[in-house]
Amino acid sequence: MLDFTLPQLIARLFVLVVAFTVHEFAHAWTANYFGDDTPRSQGRLTLNPMVHIDPLGALLLVVAGFGWARPVMVNPVALERRSPAAPMLVALAGPLSNLVLAILAAIPVQAGLVNITQFSSGVLPSAFGLISEFVFINLVLMFFNLIPIAPLDGEKVLTYFLPSAGKRFMASIRPQGFLILLALIFVLPYMGIDLLEDVILQPTLALYNLLLG
Repeated sequence: MLDFTLPQLIARLFVLVVAFTVHEFAHAWTANYFGDDTPRSQGRLTLNPMVHIDPLGALLLVVAGFGWARPVMVNPVALERRSPAAPMLVALAGPLSNLVLAILAAIPVQAGLVNITQFSSGVLPSAFGLISEFVFINLVLMFFNLIPIAPLDGEKVLTYFLPSAGKRFMASIRPQGFLILLALIFVLPYMGIDLLEDVILQPTLALYNLLLG
């Protein structure tokens, strides 16, 4: 995925700033809403992108189309005092924010206000080129973060709905979650299972075509 053009690179940098910032702010705002002041005390209840961007995750987003930001720290005990579902809702807020961004960005296209035949204008992306990249990457971030392996948001969402035995199992593998995730991404393709293709790219393309088709 390194064959992107200069307009695509510019568009991805813009997407990085907006999508990651809103994603992490959504986590922070939801945690604060449920009574956990940890994000506020750590300066994460802000739309300042410099607070949220992770250099490695940002680089991967630019060159590979997926990545991550600095995770928002929360206090599960404080959240559960308000509601047992609060930790799950805080986790879900991030991916949902990316879906909302993708839907909002698609509105001008659906309304016929954007020329959909022009992807770039010289070194800059066209309006449709920017919207296309914005929608696509926000959807990629949503589906990627919904993978139910720690440290991704989907792990907390799935765990909430599991019975006690399932919750204990998820807790037992949580410390190795990042290594498990790397194995799923880079090892499974040699076994004929492509996580990025089947779980992220295909659903992304389907929803992308629905929004911009």
